[in-house]
Amino acid sequence: MGNNKSLRDMQAEVDQYISQFKEGYFSPLAMLARLSEELGELSREVNHFYGEKPKKSSEKENTVEEELADMLFVVICFANSLNIDLQKAHDAVMHKFNTRDKDRWTRIGEEGEDENGNN
Repeated sequence: MGNNKSLRDMQAEVDQYISQFKEGYFSPLAMLARLSEELGELSREVNHFYGEKPKKSSEKENTVEEELADMLFVVICFANSLNIDLQKAHDAVMHKFNTRDKDRWTRIGEEGEDENGNN
């Protein structure tokens, strides 16, 4: 698979990886626990890089990018284990944001305008 992978490509790649093991995917509760664990690791890295808590000299050097990738892997595993097409789910959520929430935020270039375009 190339560098321009779709969500479906990523789900297929993860499924191919997981399918080689007898254990397969974890249960939904175990997957949620793994996702929570990865979120904690991401939180720790964000706090080290952007917060007030410096890293201990004995701590492994991770990056926010690595931790986000770990979370993405677990999210894909979770979706695969429940037969959820993330591409379809993403399209649905973007439709929701572009319809229901289309006027929720101030668009760039519209500062100070009301809902009728008046200043």
